[in-house]
Amino acid sequence: MRNVEVGHYLVIDPEVCHGQMTFRGTRVPVDTVLAFVAKGYSVDQLLRSWPELTRPAVEEAISLASQSLQARYSASSEMATPIPA
Repeated sequence: MRNVEVGHYLVIDPEVCHGQMTFRGTRVPVDTVLAFVAKGYSVDQLLRSWPELTRPAVEEAISLASQSLQARYSASSEMATPIPA
């Protein structure tokens, strides 16, 4: 498998973090940062915790997650696949 560029700041590299999506140039998994967003952490708090991240990178991750969720559920309800809890 080769690297997959996801937007400008996100990448899937099989050699980094077992192929998890990370922020480009880091070993910070995108799903970890999004989990903190879901818990109510602000972008400023995230940037203090992970100074190697940038505001545009975190905002892109949030935006792409939102777009993915909208795309998944904007189709007819018959075609929508629930996300496991």
